[in-house]
Amino acid sequence: MPKYVLSRLGEALIAIWGLLTLVFVAARLTGDPAVLMLPLGATDADLAEFRHALGLDLPLWEQYAIFLADAVRGNFGESLLHQRPAMDVVLERFPATIQLSLVALVMGMVIGVIAGFVAALKRGTFLELIAMTTALLGQATPIFWLGIILILVFAVQLGWLPAGGRGTLAHLVLPAITLATFTSASIARLLRSSMIEILKEDYIRTAWAKGLVSHLVFMRHVARNALIPVVTMLGILAGELFSGAVVTETIFSWPGVGRVILLAIQSKDFPVVQAGVAVISAMFILINLLVDLTYGLLDPRIRINR
Repeated sequence: MPKYVLSRLGEALIAIWGLLTLVFVAARLTGDPAVLMLPLGATDADLAEFRHALGLDLPLWEQYAIFLADAVRGNFGESLLHQRPAMDVVLERFPATIQLSLVALVMGMVIGVIAGFVAALKRGTFLELIAMTTALLGQATPIFWLGIILILVFAVQLGWLPAGGRGTLAHLVLPAITLATFTSASIARLLRSSMIEILKEDYIRTAWAKGLVSHLVFMRHVARNALIPVVTMLGILAGELFSGAVVTETIFSWPGVGRVILLAIQSKDFPVVQAGVAVISAMFILINLLVDLTYGLLDPRIRINR
């Protein structure tokens, strides 16, 4: 197990390095931040002085080397907009993203698992039709459109919930539902397919033939094995949710990491973009590492090299 974990951590570090490199290059292809940050009447001398202060006049390879050396220490420089450490700007928004993502993930998981179980166990019935039709619509509905419709109905017309911002549990309802819709739909469809395949296996028929109690067969054999692909899906969905849910955070003015990164991209605030990507990458890779380690707990046939 330690050897496996260390190898996965090594792969994680390589992945983070690759992502940071891409962001470093892409950010510098978007334009000169000195032109954006300084007033319109700034002279060439002002621009040159500003670039020198930020180290933007150095060769690109030297900027990259300095960037990586600082990134190892968690130092991504000063935010051009906020005039303070970029990592502080990102980390202060992180709790909001964690809160929204966790609530949406739990909500989507509970609804998706229930809908998937019902659809698989009630095949050919009206319940399956309702569950799968709803799941299909949930996957096909654009997040931005759903968020706007929820605001128009529940915030503008009915006045039951706030349209945006963060503060109370009421502010969390609409963005969490928006994010959880796609998550629950994906889980429901995958779990249904997985359970149907498991129910066709010979060992399930043998369990029924032995006269085992139905709920024992379902819990010990069907559900446990059917959840393995769902765990993989959860890892991917959780990574996407924790990445900031940029669209949802923007629609509902939710002060999370995704929204601050979007604003940083628009204003060419390179340090904040790089710090945000570093945090997001670390979370995504950690989640997928936990998913890999969870496989062995769900199915003893899956062995991890020790």
